[in-house]
Amino acid sequence: MSNDDVCYIKKASTVTLEEERELYEYVRNIISNVRTAGDAALHNLSVKFDKIDRQNFRISAEEVEATKVVPTELRKMIDFTIQQVRNFARKQMDCYRNFEVEDFPGAIIGQRIIPISSVGCYIPGGRYPLVSSPIMCIVPAKVAGVERVVACTPVRKTGTIDPAVLYSIVSSGADEVYGVGGAQAIAAMAYGTETIRSVDKIVGPGNVYVNEAKRQVYGQVGIDLLAGPSEVVVLADETARPELIAIDLLAQAEHDTQARAILITTSRRIAEESNQEILRQTERLATAPVAKQSWEERGEIILAEKMDRAIQLANEISPEHIEVHTKKPEEILPKLKNYGSLFLGEWSPVVFGDQVVGTNHVLPTRRAARYSGGLFVGSFLKTVTYQSVSRESSKRLGEIAAKLSRYEGLDAHATSAEVRVRA
Repeated sequence: MSNDDVCYIKKASTVTLEEERELYEYVRNIISNVRTAGDAALHNLSVKFDKIDRQNFRISAEEVEATKVVPTELRKMIDFTIQQVRNFARKQMDCYRNFEVEDFPGAIIGQRIIPISSVGCYIPGGRYPLVSSPIMCIVPAKVAGVERVVACTPVRKTGTIDPAVLYSIVSSGADEVYGVGGAQAIAAMAYGTETIRSVDKIVGPGNVYVNEAKRQVYGQVGIDLLAGPSEVVVLADETARPELIAIDLLAQAEHDTQARAILITTSRRIAEESNQEILRQTERLATAPVAKQSWEERGEIILAEKMDRAIQLANEISPEHIEVHTKKPEEILPKLKNYGSLFLGEWSPVVFGDQVVGTNHVLPTRRAARYSGGLFVGSFLKTVTYQSVSRESSKRLGEIAAKLSRYEGLDAHATSAEVRVRA
Protein backbone atom coordinates (compact mmCIF):
# COMPACT_ATOMS: atom_id res chain seq x y z
CA MET A 1 0.00 0.00 0.00
CA SER A 2 1.36 3.39 -0.98
CA ASN A 3 2.28 5.93 1.69
CA ASP A 4 2.53 8.82 -0.76
CA ASP A 5 -0.56 10.41 0.77
CA VAL A 6 0.76 10.09 4.36
CA CYS A 7 3.27 12.28 6.17
CA TYR A 8 4.77 11.52 9.59
CA ILE A 9 5.08 14.75 11.55
CA LYS A 10 6.45 12.64 14.42
CA LYS A 11 7.39 8.94 14.34
CA ALA A 12 7.89 6.47 17.19
CA SER A 13 10.95 4.38 17.94
CA THR A 14 10.60 0.59 17.67
CA VAL A 15 11.39 -2.34 19.97
CA THR A 16 14.30 -4.44 18.74
CA LEU A 17 14.28 -8.22 18.31
CA GLU A 18 17.03 -8.50 20.90
CA GLU A 19 14.88 -6.67 23.46
CA GLU A 20 12.02 -9.08 22.76
CA ARG A 21 14.34 -12.07 23.25
CA GLU A 22 15.62 -10.67 26.55
CA LEU A 23 12.06 -10.15 27.77
CA TYR A 24 11.11 -13.72 26.83
CA GLU A 25 14.04 -15.26 28.74
CA TYR A 26 13.59 -12.99 31.74
CA VAL A 27 9.93 -13.96 32.15
CA ARG A 28 10.56 -17.64 31.34
CA ASN A 29 13.01 -17.85 34.23
CA ILE A 30 10.50 -16.30 36.65
CA ILE A 31 7.78 -18.74 35.61
CA SER A 32 10.16 -21.70 35.91
CA ASN A 33 11.21 -20.54 39.37
CA VAL A 34 7.60 -20.32 40.60
CA ARG A 35 6.72 -23.72 39.11
CA THR A 36 9.67 -25.28 40.90
CA ALA A 37 9.70 -23.51 44.26
CA GLY A 38 6.11 -22.29 44.73
CA ASP A 39 5.54 -19.96 47.68
CA ALA A 40 9.27 -19.75 48.41
CA ALA A 41 9.84 -18.38 44.93
CA LEU A 42 7.04 -15.84 45.35
CA HIS A 43 8.60 -14.68 48.61
CA ASN A 44 12.11 -14.42 47.17
CA LEU A 45 10.92 -12.59 44.07
CA SER A 46 8.91 -10.13 46.16
CA VAL A 47 12.00 -9.39 48.24
CA LYS A 48 14.15 -9.06 45.12
CA PHE A 49 11.88 -6.93 42.96
CA ASP A 50 9.61 -5.12 45.41
CA LYS A 51 11.75 -5.11 48.57
CA ILE A 52 8.76 -6.64 50.38
CA ASP A 53 9.28 -9.34 53.02
CA ARG A 54 5.69 -10.50 53.41
CA GLN A 55 5.30 -14.04 54.71
CA ASN A 56 1.61 -14.60 53.92
CA PHE A 57 0.41 -13.49 50.50
CA ARG A 58 -3.29 -13.99 51.16
CA ILE A 59 -5.03 -10.80 52.26
CA SER A 60 -6.58 -11.34 55.68
CA ALA A 61 -9.97 -10.33 57.02
CA GLU A 62 -8.21 -7.77 59.22
CA GLU A 63 -6.65 -6.14 56.16
CA VAL A 64 -10.03 -6.03 54.43
CA GLU A 65 -11.49 -4.45 57.56
CA ALA A 66 -8.89 -1.68 57.22
CA THR A 67 -10.59 -0.48 54.04
CA LYS A 68 -12.96 1.42 56.33
CA VAL A 69 -10.42 4.26 56.10
CA VAL A 70 -11.46 4.84 52.48
CA PRO A 71 -13.37 8.15 52.38
CA THR A 72 -17.11 7.85 51.93
CA GLU A 73 -17.10 9.93 48.75
CA LEU A 74 -14.49 7.70 47.13
CA ARG A 75 -16.44 4.59 48.19
CA LYS A 76 -19.55 6.00 46.53
CA MET A 77 -17.68 6.66 43.29
CA ILE A 78 -16.26 3.13 43.27
CA ASP A 79 -19.72 1.73 43.99
CA PHE A 80 -21.14 3.81 41.13
CA THR A 81 -18.62 2.37 38.68
CA ILE A 82 -19.30 -1.17 39.93
CA GLN A 83 -22.99 -0.67 39.25
CA GLN A 84 -22.33 0.80 35.78
CA VAL A 85 -20.11 -2.12 34.78
CA ARG A 86 -22.53 -4.64 36.31
CA ASN A 87 -25.48 -3.16 34.40
CA PHE A 88 -23.61 -3.32 31.09
CA ALA A 89 -22.41 -6.87 31.77
CA ARG A 90 -25.99 -7.97 32.50
CA LYS A 91 -27.11 -6.52 29.17
CA GLN A 92 -24.34 -8.47 27.46
CA MET A 93 -25.36 -11.60 29.36
CA ASP A 94 -28.84 -11.27 27.87
CA CYS A 95 -27.29 -11.99 24.46
CA TYR A 96 -26.36 -15.52 25.58
CA ARG A 97 -28.91 -18.30 25.80
CA ASN A 98 -29.23 -22.05 25.87
CA PHE A 99 -31.20 -23.58 23.02
CA GLU A 100 -32.23 -26.95 21.62
CA VAL A 101 -33.46 -27.70 18.08
CA GLU A 102 -34.46 -30.67 15.95
CA ASP A 103 -33.11 -29.64 12.53
CA PHE A 104 -33.08 -33.28 11.34
CA PRO A 105 -36.00 -35.55 12.31
CA GLY A 106 -35.05 -37.53 15.39
CA ALA A 107 -31.74 -35.69 15.92
CA ILE A 108 -31.72 -33.10 18.69
CA ILE A 109 -28.81 -30.68 18.88
CA GLY A 110 -28.31 -28.01 21.48
CA GLN A 111 -26.13 -25.33 23.00
CA ARG A 112 -25.33 -24.68 26.65
CA ILE A 113 -23.73 -21.58 28.13
CA ILE A 114 -21.55 -22.57 31.10
CA PRO A 115 -19.45 -20.22 33.24
CA ILE A 116 -15.76 -21.00 33.68
CA SER A 117 -15.19 -22.50 37.14
CA SER A 118 -12.26 -20.39 38.32
CA VAL A 119 -10.69 -17.18 37.05
CA GLY A 120 -7.61 -15.24 38.11
CA CYS A 121 -7.77 -11.46 37.79
CA TYR A 122 -4.52 -9.56 37.63
CA ILE A 123 -4.88 -6.07 39.09
CA PRO A 124 -1.98 -3.76 38.12
CA GLY A 125 -0.06 -1.89 40.81
CA GLY A 126 3.02 0.12 40.05
CA ARG A 127 2.78 3.89 39.77
CA TYR A 128 -0.92 4.43 40.40
CA PRO A 129 -3.68 2.95 42.62
CA LEU A 130 -6.02 1.85 39.81
CA VAL A 131 -9.34 1.44 41.60
CA SER A 132 -11.23 0.82 38.36
CA SER A 133 -9.18 -2.18 37.18
CA PRO A 134 -10.59 -4.69 39.69
CA ILE A 135 -14.11 -3.69 38.69
CA MET A 136 -13.47 -4.35 34.99
CA CYS A 137 -12.17 -7.86 35.65
CA ILE A 138 -14.13 -9.13 38.63
CA VAL A 139 -17.64 -7.78 38.07
CA PRO A 140 -18.20 -9.34 34.59
CA ALA A 141 -16.83 -12.64 35.92
CA LYS A 142 -19.36 -12.65 38.74
CA VAL A 143 -22.21 -11.63 36.42
CA ALA A 144 -21.23 -14.56 34.19
CA GLY A 145 -21.50 -16.91 37.19
CA VAL A 146 -17.83 -17.74 37.85
CA GLU A 147 -17.73 -19.60 41.17
CA ARG A 148 -14.16 -18.77 42.23
CA VAL A 149 -12.58 -15.43 41.37
CA VAL A 150 -9.00 -14.86 42.51
CA ALA A 151 -7.39 -11.42 42.52
CA CYS A 152 -3.63 -10.86 42.54
CA THR A 153 -2.15 -7.39 42.88
CA PRO A 154 1.22 -5.97 43.97
CA VAL A 155 1.53 -4.56 47.46
CA ARG A 156 2.99 -1.19 48.37
CA LYS A 157 6.33 -0.68 50.12
CA THR A 158 4.43 -1.00 53.42
CA GLY A 159 3.53 -4.56 52.48
CA THR A 160 -0.16 -3.68 52.12
CA ILE A 161 -2.57 -3.05 49.25
CA ASP A 162 -3.84 0.48 48.73
CA PRO A 163 -7.09 0.59 50.80
CA ALA A 164 -9.23 1.98 47.95
CA VAL A 165 -7.94 -0.68 45.54
CA LEU A 166 -8.63 -3.39 48.11
CA TYR A 167 -12.11 -1.95 48.72
CA SER A 168 -12.72 -2.09 44.97
CA ILE A 169 -11.49 -5.69 44.75
CA VAL A 170 -13.65 -6.90 47.62
CA SER A 171 -16.73 -4.88 46.64
CA SER A 172 -16.51 -6.22 43.10
CA GLY A 173 -16.87 -9.75 44.46
CA ALA A 174 -13.43 -11.39 44.57
CA ASP A 175 -13.41 -14.64 46.56
CA GLU A 176 -9.65 -14.66 47.28
CA VAL A 177 -7.15 -11.78 47.27
CA TYR A 178 -3.36 -12.14 47.19
CA GLY A 179 -0.71 -9.47 47.57
CA VAL A 180 1.60 -10.58 44.80
CA GLY A 181 2.26 -9.01 41.43
CA GLY A 182 4.33 -9.20 38.28
CA ALA A 183 5.09 -12.22 36.13
CA GLN A 184 5.34 -14.32 39.30
CA ALA A 185 1.65 -13.69 40.05
CA ILE A 186 0.70 -14.93 36.59
CA ALA A 187 2.83 -18.04 37.10
CA ALA A 188 1.26 -18.69 40.50
CA MET A 189 -2.28 -18.46 39.15
CA ALA A 190 -1.41 -20.66 36.17
CA TYR A 191 0.49 -23.45 37.94
CA GLY A 192 -0.46 -23.01 41.59
CA THR A 193 1.65 -22.83 44.74
CA GLU A 194 1.17 -24.09 48.27
CA THR A 195 -1.00 -21.02 49.00
CA ILE A 196 -2.54 -20.09 45.65
CA ARG A 197 -4.58 -22.75 43.88
CA SER A 198 -4.35 -22.62 40.09
CA VAL A 199 -7.20 -21.19 38.03
CA ASP A 200 -8.69 -22.04 34.65
CA LYS A 201 -8.29 -18.63 33.02
CA ILE A 202 -6.29 -15.46 33.71
CA VAL A 203 -7.54 -11.99 32.78
CA GLY A 204 -6.49 -8.42 33.33
CA PRO A 205 -4.06 -5.77 32.09
CA GLY A 206 -0.44 -5.33 33.07
CA ASN A 207 3.00 -4.20 32.01
CA VAL A 208 5.20 -5.91 29.43
CA TYR A 209 6.33 -8.55 31.95
CA VAL A 210 2.78 -9.47 32.92
CA ASN A 211 1.78 -9.52 29.27
CA GLU A 212 4.67 -11.78 28.33
CA ALA A 213 3.92 -14.08 31.27
CA LYS A 214 0.32 -14.45 30.12
CA ARG A 215 1.54 -15.31 26.64
CA GLN A 216 3.89 -17.98 28.00
CA VAL A 217 1.34 -19.68 30.27
CA TYR A 218 -1.37 -19.75 27.60
CA GLY A 219 -2.35 -23.37 27.04
CA GLN A 220 -1.83 -24.30 30.67
CA VAL A 221 -4.63 -21.81 31.32
CA GLY A 222 -6.79 -19.65 29.11
CA ILE A 223 -6.16 -15.94 28.88
CA ASP A 224 -8.40 -13.07 27.89
CA LEU A 225 -6.00 -11.22 25.58
CA LEU A 226 -2.53 -9.73 25.56
CA ALA A 227 -3.39 -6.36 27.08
CA GLY A 228 -0.05 -4.61 27.04
CA PRO A 229 0.83 -0.92 27.45
CA SER A 230 -2.00 1.47 26.66
CA GLU A 231 -2.69 2.69 23.10
CA VAL A 232 -4.85 5.45 21.69
CA VAL A 233 -5.45 6.83 18.22
CA VAL A 234 -7.14 10.22 17.93
CA LEU A 235 -8.74 10.67 14.52
CA ALA A 236 -9.23 14.38 13.80
CA ASP A 237 -10.29 16.76 11.07
CA GLU A 238 -9.93 20.54 10.81
CA THR A 239 -12.79 21.12 13.29
CA ALA A 240 -11.00 19.40 16.18
CA ARG A 241 -9.65 21.29 19.19
CA PRO A 242 -5.88 20.81 19.74
CA GLU A 243 -6.14 21.38 23.50
CA LEU A 244 -8.54 18.42 23.84
CA ILE A 245 -6.50 16.22 21.50
CA ALA A 246 -3.36 16.96 23.50
CA ILE A 247 -4.76 16.11 26.92
CA ASP A 248 -6.46 12.95 25.64
CA LEU A 249 -3.18 11.74 24.12
CA LEU A 250 -1.33 12.55 27.34
CA ALA A 251 -3.99 10.75 29.38
CA GLN A 252 -2.83 7.52 27.81
CA ALA A 253 0.86 8.44 27.65
CA GLU A 254 0.97 8.90 31.43
CA HIS A 255 0.06 5.23 31.97
CA ASP A 256 3.46 3.89 30.99
CA THR A 257 6.64 4.93 29.21
CA GLN A 258 5.80 2.26 26.62
CA ALA A 259 2.27 3.58 25.98
CA ARG A 260 1.43 4.61 22.40
CA ALA A 261 -0.38 7.88 21.74
CA ILE A 262 -1.08 8.61 18.07
CA LEU A 263 -2.77 11.49 16.29
CA ILE A 264 -3.99 10.95 12.72
CA THR A 265 -5.38 14.10 11.14
CA THR A 266 -6.23 15.54 7.75
CA SER A 267 -5.20 19.03 8.88
CA ARG A 268 -1.58 20.18 9.06
CA ARG A 269 -2.68 23.03 11.33
CA ILE A 270 -4.28 20.60 13.78
CA ALA A 271 -1.16 18.41 13.66
CA GLU A 272 1.21 21.27 14.44
CA GLU A 273 -0.97 22.96 17.05
CA SER A 274 -1.65 19.64 18.81
CA ASN A 275 2.08 18.95 18.96
CA GLN A 276 2.68 22.33 20.56
CA GLU A 277 -0.20 21.75 22.99
CA ILE A 278 1.25 18.42 24.04
CA LEU A 279 4.62 20.01 24.79
CA ARG A 280 2.95 22.84 26.71
CA GLN A 281 0.51 20.69 28.69
CA THR A 282 3.09 18.06 29.57
CA GLU A 283 4.96 20.56 31.72
CA ARG A 284 1.88 21.08 33.91
CA LEU A 285 1.33 17.37 34.64
CA ALA A 286 2.26 15.71 37.91
CA THR A 287 2.91 12.64 35.76
CA ALA A 288 5.17 14.58 33.37
CA PRO A 289 8.25 12.31 33.66
CA VAL A 290 6.30 9.28 32.44
CA ALA A 291 4.08 11.11 29.94
CA LYS A 292 6.99 13.05 28.44
CA GLN A 293 9.15 9.97 27.91
CA SER A 294 6.22 8.04 26.47
CA TRP A 295 5.39 10.83 24.02
CA GLU A 296 9.00 11.41 23.01
CA GLU A 297 9.74 7.74 22.38
CA ARG A 298 6.39 6.26 21.34
CA GLY A 299 4.14 9.14 20.30
CA GLU A 300 3.24 9.76 16.66
CA ILE A 301 1.53 12.43 14.59
CA ILE A 302 0.43 11.35 11.13
CA LEU A 303 -0.92 13.70 8.46
CA ALA A 304 -3.26 12.00 5.96
CA GLU A 305 -4.40 13.60 2.70
CA LYS A 306 -8.05 12.54 3.12
CA MET A 307 -10.26 11.23 5.91
CA ASP A 308 -10.78 7.88 4.16
CA ARG A 309 -7.01 7.40 4.23
CA ALA A 310 -6.90 8.41 7.90
CA ILE A 311 -9.58 5.83 8.68
CA GLN A 312 -7.65 3.22 6.72
CA LEU A 313 -4.54 3.96 8.80
CA ALA A 314 -6.51 3.68 12.03
CA ASN A 315 -7.82 0.27 10.96
CA GLU A 316 -4.28 -0.84 10.07
CA ILE A 317 -2.92 0.27 13.46
CA SER A 318 -5.84 -1.52 15.20
CA PRO A 319 -5.39 0.31 18.50
CA GLU A 320 -6.78 -0.31 21.94
CA HIS A 321 -8.76 2.97 21.85
CA ILE A 322 -9.91 5.27 19.07
CA GLU A 323 -11.25 8.75 19.70
CA VAL A 324 -13.02 10.49 16.81
CA HIS A 325 -12.74 14.29 16.84
CA THR A 326 -14.51 15.20 13.61
CA LYS A 327 -17.46 17.32 12.54
CA LYS A 328 -19.72 14.28 12.09
CA PRO A 329 -18.23 11.39 14.09
CA GLU A 330 -21.32 9.20 13.63
CA GLU A 331 -20.57 9.02 9.88
CA ILE A 332 -17.17 7.50 10.61
CA LEU A 333 -18.47 4.84 13.01
CA PRO A 334 -19.38 2.24 10.31
CA LYS A 335 -15.98 2.61 8.64
CA LEU A 336 -13.90 1.79 11.72
CA LYS A 337 -13.45 -1.97 12.13
CA ASN A 338 -10.34 -2.63 14.21
CA TYR A 339 -10.28 -1.24 17.75
CA GLY A 340 -10.81 -2.26 21.34
CA SER A 341 -13.22 0.52 22.25
CA LEU A 342 -14.44 3.53 20.27
CA PHE A 343 -15.17 7.03 21.58
CA LEU A 344 -17.25 9.22 19.30
CA GLY A 345 -17.00 12.98 19.55
CA GLU A 346 -14.91 15.35 21.64
CA TRP A 347 -17.24 14.88 24.63
CA SER A 348 -16.44 11.15 24.81
CA PRO A 349 -12.85 10.82 26.08
CA VAL A 350 -11.16 7.50 26.81
CA VAL A 351 -11.11 8.34 30.51
CA PHE A 352 -14.87 7.73 30.64
CA GLY A 353 -14.34 4.17 29.37
CA ASP A 354 -11.42 3.76 31.76
CA GLN A 355 -13.44 4.81 34.76
CA VAL A 356 -17.19 5.31 34.80
CA VAL A 357 -19.34 4.77 31.72
CA GLY A 358 -19.74 0.99 32.10
CA THR A 359 -17.84 -0.48 29.13
CA ASN A 360 -14.69 -2.46 29.87
CA HIS A 361 -11.20 -0.99 29.78
CA VAL A 362 -9.31 -4.30 29.45
CA LEU A 363 -8.79 -4.15 25.70
CA PRO A 364 -6.60 -5.66 22.96
CA THR A 365 -3.27 -3.99 22.14
CA ARG A 366 -0.48 -4.61 19.61
CA ARG A 367 -2.92 -4.97 16.71
CA ALA A 368 -4.86 -7.78 18.41
CA ALA A 369 -8.01 -5.75 17.73
CA ARG A 370 -7.83 -7.15 14.19
CA TYR A 371 -9.21 -10.43 15.53
CA SER A 372 -10.34 -9.84 19.10
CA GLY A 373 -12.51 -7.55 21.18
CA GLY A 374 -11.95 -6.62 24.80
CA LEU A 375 -12.82 -8.28 28.08
CA PHE A 376 -16.57 -8.76 28.55
CA VAL A 377 -19.03 -11.10 30.19
CA GLY A 378 -18.59 -13.63 27.36
CA SER A 379 -14.89 -13.91 28.26
CA PHE A 380 -15.99 -15.90 31.32
CA LEU A 381 -18.39 -18.23 29.53
CA LYS A 382 -17.99 -21.47 27.57
CA THR A 383 -20.36 -22.20 24.72
CA VAL A 384 -20.66 -25.98 24.49
CA THR A 385 -22.85 -28.21 22.34
CA TYR A 386 -24.64 -31.55 22.73
CA GLN A 387 -26.62 -33.96 20.59
CA SER A 388 -29.15 -36.76 21.09
CA VAL A 389 -30.05 -38.97 18.09
CA SER A 390 -32.89 -41.52 17.96
CA ARG A 391 -32.28 -45.09 16.77
CA GLU A 392 -34.11 -44.53 13.49
CA SER A 393 -32.28 -41.27 12.74
CA SER A 394 -28.98 -42.89 13.67
CA LYS A 395 -29.44 -45.35 10.79
CA ARG A 396 -30.02 -42.56 8.27
CA LEU A 397 -27.22 -40.35 9.52
CA GLY A 398 -24.93 -43.34 9.90
CA GLU A 399 -25.04 -44.12 6.17
CA ILE A 400 -23.74 -40.66 5.31
CA ALA A 401 -21.18 -40.60 8.12
CA ALA A 402 -19.84 -44.03 7.13
CA LYS A 403 -19.35 -43.02 3.48
CA LEU A 404 -17.64 -39.77 4.43
CA SER A 405 -15.36 -41.64 6.83
CA ARG A 406 -14.46 -44.24 4.16
CA TYR A 407 -13.53 -41.43 1.79
CA GLU A 408 -11.31 -39.89 4.49
CA GLY A 409 -9.68 -43.28 5.18
CA LEU A 410 -10.89 -43.41 8.79
CA ASP A 411 -11.79 -47.08 9.22
CA ALA A 412 -12.86 -46.98 12.89
CA HIS A 413 -14.98 -43.89 12.24
CA ALA A 414 -16.74 -45.66 9.41
CA THR A 415 -17.27 -48.83 11.44
CA SER A 416 -18.68 -46.85 14.35
CA ALA A 417 -21.30 -45.38 12.01
CA GLU A 418 -22.03 -48.70 10.24
CA VAL A 419 -22.70 -50.48 13.52
CA ARG A 420 -25.60 -48.05 14.05
CA VAL A 421 -26.87 -48.61 10.49
CA ARG A 422 -27.00 -52.39 11.01
CA ALA A 423 -28.45 -52.26 14.54
